[in-house]
Amino acid sequence: MKKIAYLECPTGIAGDMCLGALVDGGVPLEYLANQLNRLGIASEYDLRAETVIRQGQRATKVHVQVSGIREQLSERRMGEANSEVENSSVDSAERNPSQQTSDIRHETSGEEHQHEDHHDHGHEHGHKHAHEHHHDHGHAPHRHLPEIQGLIRQAGFPERVEQWSLDIFQNLAIAEATVHGSTPEDVHFHEVGATDALVDIVGTCLGLDWLGIEALYCSPMPTGGGTVKAAHGILPVPVPAVLQLWQQRQVPIYSNGIKKELVTPTGAAIATTLAKEFGEPPMMQLERVALGSGTIDLPLPNLLRLWIGSVETAANLETVMELETQIDDLNPQAIAYACEKLREAGAMDVFTQGIAMKKNRLGTLLTVICPNDLVETCEKIIFTETTTLGIRRQSQSRSILDRRFEIISTPHGDIKIKIGFRGDKIYNVQPEYEDCAAIASKTGQPWQAIAQQAVEQYALE
Repeated sequence: MKKIAYLECPTGIAGDMCLGALVDGGVPLEYLANQLNRLGIASEYDLRAETVIRQGQRATKVHVQVSGIREQLSERRMGEANSEVENSSVDSAERNPSQQTSDIRHETSGEEHQHEDHHDHGHEHGHKHAHEHHHDHGHAPHRHLPEIQGLIRQAGFPERVEQWSLDIFQNLAIAEATVHGSTPEDVHFHEVGATDALVDIVGTCLGLDWLGIEALYCSPMPTGGGTVKAAHGILPVPVPAVLQLWQQRQVPIYSNGIKKELVTPTGAAIATTLAKEFGEPPMMQLERVALGSGTIDLPLPNLLRLWIGSVETAANLETVMELETQIDDLNPQAIAYACEKLREAGAMDVFTQGIAMKKNRLGTLLTVICPNDLVETCEKIIFTETTTLGIRRQSQSRSILDRRFEIISTPHGDIKIKIGFRGDKIYNVQPEYEDCAAIASKTGQPWQAIAQQAVEQYALE
C-alpha cells in the first residue's frame, strides 16, 4: 500500500495551518522541534501547539513565535490588559470562544511566552487576516536564498526532507524574483529568509516525511480578496507572489466570497511544489482527516483539512492525456513555436512526425502528452498557434519509475542527478542538462564528458 494525502483548502492555506494539520494527524511536536533545531536557529523562535474549536470542530493550532516580536506583542498585550480591567464584566471565554485550554508547548528558548502565529511574505499588514500573518519581523534575520540552502543542506535531514525544502524555497525565490524583476540569488527576500518561513516549510516537509506520505494532492484554491499594506505600498489580494506561484503550476482557483488574505506565499509555495495534482480528492482508502486551524473565525470554518489514506501499489501508474492533430498547411516554424509554448505551459512531452495525408500531401502529426488538468490549456495553445480545426483526445495510463534528486559536488560546481528507481532497484541515473551545460560552457569541455563524469562520480559515492 502507498500512503497518500490530500490538502483540502476551503479557506486557503498557510504554513502554520500545514503544521497544525500535521500535528493533528499524529506528528509529535517534540519531533518537529528537535529536528528543526538542526537548522541552528532555535534561539530565533518559539514553537507551540494548542487545541482550538472552529465553529464546533476541534482542530490543532500551531504557533511560530519569532524572537523580536515577542517583546512587541507583550507590550501590546499589557496595554490591552489595562483596558480590559475597565471591562472586566465581559468573561474571557465570551471574548474568545474559539480558544480552548488544551495546550501542548515546546519553547525553544527555554522561556514560556504567549504569542501568535507568524507568516512572512514581505508585507506589513495594516489589518487582521484569516491566518494572522506578521510581516514585520522585528529583529529576526533576513536571509538570502543561498544562505537558506546552506542551512538546510548542513542540517542532516532525511534525504527527501532536504530536497523538498530546497525545492520549495527555490520555487518561492523564483516567484519573488519574477515579481521584483530580479534573480533568485540577487533579490532581497524577507519572505524567503524569515525565520518563521524556515520553520513552516522545513517543518511541513519533516511532518510529511514522518507520516510516510509518498504522494500529495491538493484542492483548487480560493482567491480571497481585499488589500494588504506592504513595504511597496497597498497591494491587492492575492498578493503578486501567490499569483506567480499559481501561474507557474496552472493551479485551479475560485472565489469563495471571503475578502481576506486566504493563501500566503509560504502556503502556496508548499502546495505548488509538493502536490502532484490539483483537483478533486484522489481515490484512496481514507484512514484519517487531520485539521489545522487558521487564526480568526470566518464564514466557513477556518481549517485546512489533510486527508490521509492509502492506495494499492501493484503498479506505479498515472493517468495522462494524449492530444493529437495533423497539420498540412502551416509553416514548420510556426509548429516549432507552438511546441515551445506547449512545453512552457507544462506539457510532459511534445513531439512531431512527418506523415503523408490525403492526396499525398506532406504533413505533420503533432502529439502532446499532458496531465489531465492541462488539457484545456494545451488545446488553447494548439488552436491559437496552428491552423488545425480539431484535436483528438485519448486518456492513457502511464507506468512510471519513482524519482528522486541528489546533488553531487564537482571541482567546477554542483550537478543535480535525477535517479529513476522502483523499490530497491535503480534503473536510471541522469545528470541535469542545464547543470552540465553551464559547466561545459565554463570549462570548454564537451557536454558529454561532463555528464559522464557526473554519472561516474555518483556511482563512486
